[in-house]
Amino acid sequence: MNPLETLAAEVPHLKESFDPTFVFGSAPFGMTQYVLWMIICFVITLIVVMTAAKRLTLVPTNKFAHMVEYGYEFVKKDMGESAIGHGYKKHLPFLCTMFFFTLISNFVGLVPGFKTPTGSLSITWALAAVSFIYFIFWGIKSKGLGGYLKSFAPSGLPIVMVPIVWFLELFSTVLRVLTLAVRLYGNMFAGHMVLGIFALLTTVFIESAIQGAGVAVGGISIAWMLFLFAMYALEILVAFLQAYVFTILSAVYIGLATSDH
Repeated sequence: MNPLETLAAEVPHLKESFDPTFVFGSAPFGMTQYVLWMIICFVITLIVVMTAAKRLTLVPTNKFAHMVEYGYEFVKKDMGESAIGHGYKKHLPFLCTMFFFTLISNFVGLVPGFKTPTGSLSITWALAAVSFIYFIFWGIKSKGLGGYLKSFAPSGLPIVMVPIVWFLELFSTVLRVLTLAVRLYGNMFAGHMVLGIFALLTTVFIESAIQGAGVAVGGISIAWMLFLFAMYALEILVAFLQAYVFTILSAVYIGLATSDH
């Protein structure tokens, strides 16, 4: 049994496991496994928040509620207050929803056999579109349609530069929905693909060692297992960071859309 040949044969199956498959119905109205897990993560988010809300006390005594409250304070201070500034409190429900849902979706994918909704580009596109519509809405609400469109070209520019800067700012604003979606999807998909490859390598070399491939192959399998644990630890950090980056960027865009400058 050649471990490398076995690995080469299994890699295409690993790739196919990341492709969307319908669990109910079929195109165009079917439900893929990523949409199903998105709904599951949404339910988990509701349960987490509502359970923590019922257990909140003036003096924290419940560790679970205290952990969720710490997450709320983290979003409030590090994302809302610092990125938006004045008037940030009315945006906290949106930011907290985005942060907790994205974080839970990222973490769920780390459980073997589960799927992370943010590992699908269609799901991250939907999240990015919600964020895009939200900050555009608040930009228009705070400045009016004409004032918001006018804000793309800062005052004081030479008259000949106004249309150029305005167009570039408009293009940059529209491009935000793409960058939000692709950044989250790319990091989560790549991370889970790497985990899958490391898990596959570990399994292949362990099976080869059991079938009598020798001590050297057994030692390699142990090394790959240690690498797998290290990658899991790194992916946990990435899962948190991507939830943070997605939410902080949404907060920054809200701040830019609603600021007076």
